[in-house]
Amino acid sequence: MPESGYEIVAGEVVRVSPALEPHGSRHSKLSALLEAYVADGYLAASDMLTRTSERDDFAPDGSIYPADRDPATGGRRLEELAFEVVATESLAHAGRKAASLVARGVRRVFAIDVDRARGLEWDPRTSAWEILANDGVIEDSALVLPLAVHDLVAAASADDAVARALLAKRNPVLVAAMSLAKVEAIIAVLVARGLAPSDTQRTALLATTDEMTIERWLAAVATVQSVADLLGSMLPR
Repeated sequence: MPESGYEIVAGEVVRVSPALEPHGSRHSKLSALLEAYVADGYLAASDMLTRTSERDDFAPDGSIYPADRDPATGGRRLEELAFEVVATESLAHAGRKAASLVARGVRRVFAIDVDRARGLEWDPRTSAWEILANDGVIEDSALVLPLAVHDLVAAASADDAVARALLAKRNPVLVAAMSLAKVEAIIAVLVARGLAPSDTQRTALLATTDEMTIERWLAAVATVQSVADLLGSMLPR
């Protein structure tokens, strides 16, 4: 049953134990990465229950699935990518789950081996885990960017990898911060050239968010003769 703390794998009821620090920390990192890397038209989830057969009902640690609802049932669609955080000794158990997910129609299933800091992908042709190169990437249409295997399995913070994905998505908060940084750099160059903007001009510069305008300013700031010339028709001379 949902929220019961148990899974059913090959007809066997298996208790889902709470995680210790290394496992729990990797769970948190996986959730952050999937949420950042999920492409438009998809959603990410953690511990979302999936019925794969009459004898299997379990929740992958992480999933990516289409955002649009199933037109026949109104429910969610089957996940396309699934991720399991495992200890080395539980790879066989995770393999049974992976085989069941793939048989149900999940396109790809991955495992993060915490003990050995490695990533694996289930190969349905051999019914076995394939070790992924640590310097490799996971490329998939459900991801906004290729996800580096090292970022997925390393114990370090996920902040840099998350930032790369948010930049690729043109996250509005990051885009606004980058635009502001560019305008502040433009003002710094003007001041260094002895063309310090007035309070009114500075306010107009900092209020501008149009990327094309800011790029035009960046191209002209080293040679422009006055702030008024830079602003053009935005302010009276």
